Amino acid sequence: MIYGANGYTGRRIASEAARRGQKPLLAGRRTERIAPLAAELDLPGRVFPLDCPDRVAAQIEGLRAVLHCAGPFSATAEPMMEACLEAGVDYLDITGEIAVIEAAAARHGRAVASGIRLLPAVGFDVVPSDCLAAKLAGRLPDATQLILAFCGVGAISPGTANTMLEGLPRGGRARIDGRITEVPAAWKSMEIPFRDGRRWAVTIPWGDVASAWHSTGIPNVEVYLAMAPGRIRWLRRLRPLLPALRLPFPKRLLRAVVRHFVGPRASGQPGRASFWGRASNSQGDRVEATLETPDGYALTVATALASVERVLASAVPAGFATPSQAFGADFIVEIPDAEFRWQ
Repeated sequence: MIYGANGYTGRRIASEAARRGQKPLLAGRRTERIAPLAAELDLPGRVFPLDCPDRVAAQIEGLRAVLHCAGPFSATAEPMMEACLEAGVDYLDITGEIAVIEAAAARHGRAVASGIRLLPAVGFDVVPSDCLAAKLAGRLPDATQLILAFCGVGAISPGTANTMLEGLPRGGRARIDGRITEVPAAWKSMEIPFRDGRRWAVTIPWGDVASAWHSTGIPNVEVYLAMAPGRIRWLRRLRPLLPALRLPFPKRLLRAVVRHFVGPRASGQPGRASFWGRASNSQGDRVEATLETPDGYALTVATALASVERVLASAVPAGFATPSQAFGADFIVEIPDAEFRWQ
């Protein structure tokens, strides 16, 4: 089942699955969105809300796996996880939210006991950066600090904008001495040597703050997003006002704030994303690498479907796992048009 199939990313995943001859069950909360899509793709559809795990479990009983694509995941992921645990159905999602990854990790023991897999973040958030982190840690096993950065996110969908809006008032996050720690928005900035040139970037609360520690054991993790210096300065000036974003402002206004930093609404045009990572140890040794991939939405379609296929083939042990734990650090380079390079 693809739940949230009517969203921007869910629709793209469903369309590609249908193109490949697969027959996923398309599901969501609104009949007027799911029924036309199911008819268009000649796939079965189902409509139900995520208001009660028991009722959700009844809707998914008998399925092999659910690919959860309905954000914001902070509100939707845990009811679906609980339903999957109850019904004995494997759970995957495309979140990039720290809290959701940690919620899945906290259910590891129950997932093992139930014989199911809990695999959050099998999309652009966080497959490429997680695999990059794992490859760096493999080259420098005693690393104590990990810095990851990316650029080329480009346009964002309305769902992604809503997720980012939820996180803005809460400031930033970094992993410090093994603990996920609250830090100010735009806490640090640095110039990153991406493959195509140096760019300024700023810390953001990306999913790797959670996932990279599970994948590598490195206790200090920071994640950076490339951003023009002027926008970094503007974001820092906004710090005192960020808590006010919790107030009921018009969503159109708030999305405009997010797009000012990241980009306009998704246009579907192809592009590239670029990643850089560095691991270092207490002796001053360091290793660096870069990774280039298709744009975030195209990559999410590819990695999400590849993840589902591997889970359905029973190639992953029961329990919680990050992408690199489940599929190996080379998972990303098995995706077409992804290229890894040591610096």
